[in-house]
Amino acid sequence: MNQTFDVVIVGGGLVGSALGRALQSTQFSIAVIEAMPPQALDLGDVSIDNTDLRVSALNRASETFLRGIQAWQSMAQNRLSPYQTMRVWDGQGTGHIQFSAEEVAEPHLGHIVENRLLQHALMDGLLTQQNVRVFNPARLESMEQANEGEYLLQLDNGDLIKSRLVVAADGARSWIRQWAEFEMREWDYHHYGLVCSVEIEREHEQCAWQRFTEDGVLAFLPLANSHLCSIVWSCPEEKAKALCEMNEADFNRELEQSFEGKLGKVMASGEKVAIPLRQRHAKNYVQNGIVLVGDAAHTIHPLAGQGVNLGFMDAYVLADELKQASQKGLSPAHPQVLARYERRRMPENLSMMATMEGFKQLFAVKAPTLRWLRNWGMNRVNQMGFVKNHLVQAAMGSKRVIR
Repeated sequence: MNQTFDVVIVGGGLVGSALGRALQSTQFSIAVIEAMPPQALDLGDVSIDNTDLRVSALNRASETFLRGIQAWQSMAQNRLSPYQTMRVWDGQGTGHIQFSAEEVAEPHLGHIVENRLLQHALMDGLLTQQNVRVFNPARLESMEQANEGEYLLQLDNGDLIKSRLVVAADGARSWIRQWAEFEMREWDYHHYGLVCSVEIEREHEQCAWQRFTEDGVLAFLPLANSHLCSIVWSCPEEKAKALCEMNEADFNRELEQSFEGKLGKVMASGEKVAIPLRQRHAKNYVQNGIVLVGDAAHTIHPLAGQGVNLGFMDAYVLADELKQASQKGLSPAHPQVLARYERRRMPENLSMMATMEGFKQLFAVKAPTLRWLRNWGMNRVNQMGFVKNHLVQAAMGSKRVIR
């Protein structure tokens, strides 16, 4: 079938489906192409065998955005895990910082949410949205630019789609980005991020815990069950592979020791997956009717959990610009419309990426004098309420972004 749409979103993951939901009030016709078939959602007890391997740390700005597109309200509230505090410490010294929602008069700093829960809520709403057609499962096989300024997209199910605007929401290895030859800045961290769900002896206290180790970062993120956490362990490739090959008992002991037993014994651990870490940033987000969002435009080190939050803000800002274009009768691919999106998002994304890279380099230093200065600085900041509040507000997301 040959079909024509105003906007085609390639990739119906978290960011792509959120963008589709955010465009529900426009006059534009939208197609969302997603290769992965829908997954069954089990909303039974929150147990180590019934939690998603992948979770997201959503800040307050992302929560506000998701509420605005009626996705937050669709999620099972008993599986959301708000956290009120963050505790960060240097495993090679005495430096530590604790952030509290109470210090900034907020009910919480953010939520840990299972990706499958969020994905289901977003996609479920898309399927009933009048101006959206979802192709799922369907994979993009080829793409070409027509003379009249439209793109022709061939799907593996035989459908041929025409569109004036193509949004690449197809992840860090974006096929669209490579096809359009966007220039990139990128480098390999030579680290892997190991993710796993674990059962702990003590309650996590609705706190996000993070320890800087000698060779990486180890985070315990609280899940809805007070004795379950999702861990993200950044470490060199060789160590990550060795950890994945360990039996459960050996892995639990290694994890407990590396975390200094802050939450007691690690009682059990689930499936382990190690993902290579690489930083990427496109030199431009826009090119000839193609626009990049989320991981297709930028990937960031997971030490502060900001990747999906940056992606949701991409979706919010692009939707905002497209809504204004719809009201003015402009094409969604109008160069000025897309240029405004790039101008609004690139500085914030680059700023967050630079900040995270700075933290990573700071904790990678091994010289004793620099380590002492680092620990002194962490303790000093922990005593400075104004500086801590500024850091907390930045982590929670700028309230000026969401209108």
